[in-house]
Amino acid sequence: MRLWLVAVGQRQPAWAEAACEDYLKRFPPDCPAVLKAVKAEPRTQGKPVEALKAAEAQRLAAACPKGARRVVLDERGTRLTTLQLAERLRAWQHDGRDVALLLGGPDGLDDSLKAGAEESLRLSDLTLPHAMARVLLAEALYRAWSVNAGHPYHRE
Repeated sequence: MRLWLVAVGQRQPAWAEAACEDYLKRFPPDCPAVLKAVKAEPRTQGKPVEALKAAEAQRLAAACPKGARRVVLDERGTRLTTLQLAERLRAWQHDGRDVALLLGGPDGLDDSLKAGAEESLRLSDLTLPHAMARVLLAEALYRAWSVNAGHPYHRE
């Protein structure tokens, strides 16, 4: 199984790129994690938000591996603790399919992606900058992996 962080936005601040890459490279070969960034739709005057999200949804869907479990990150998604995310990660590993975790652009995810997802998770009750959300997701997944592996990274 491979974890795919599929996110809108190809340019992030250097600190976020470095932090996200640091967490992703910590994953072991039997559970690799990869970031797949897609182009954000240009925010031009007069273009409706729904059209922007629809264009980004097409890019996100195309970037997802065929047959992967789709999990969207949404402010209305299921709230999980670290231990609950570790349980979820364990279940995903037993399923064997790749998991694509989708992070939307500045306006969020298109409803079509939300409707087609197998799961919906929330990272925080707070509104997060997109760069921070990527880092937070990478760290949370690594922490969940460390719990399952008995690695001392997480302290309960």
